[in-house]
Amino acid sequence: MPIKHDTENQEFTISQDGHDGELAYARPAEGVIDFTHTFVDEALRGQGLADELARTALTYARDQKLKVKTSCKFMAAFVKKHHAEYADILA
Repeated sequence: MPIKHDTENQEFTISQDGHDGELAYARPAEGVIDFTHTFVDEALRGQGLADELARTALTYARDQKLKVKTSCKFMAAFVKKHHAEYADILA
């Protein structure tokens, strides 16, 4: 299912059967993106959707040449688990 990037609300979203997931971010400084919050509706949990949101958001950060901060506990754990893949873009 497609992930949408809403730049106005600073979030990546996913929706299926009336249930939603989101990965919110802030832009605290020029060239920096801070992933602040991840949420997936209970009905969608356990399907890897949060991981897909994370990968999409991190790909966006890399494409935009942004340094990544992870205020969100889920995102902090995700980049730690996949450190070799994302170490080059971490702030």
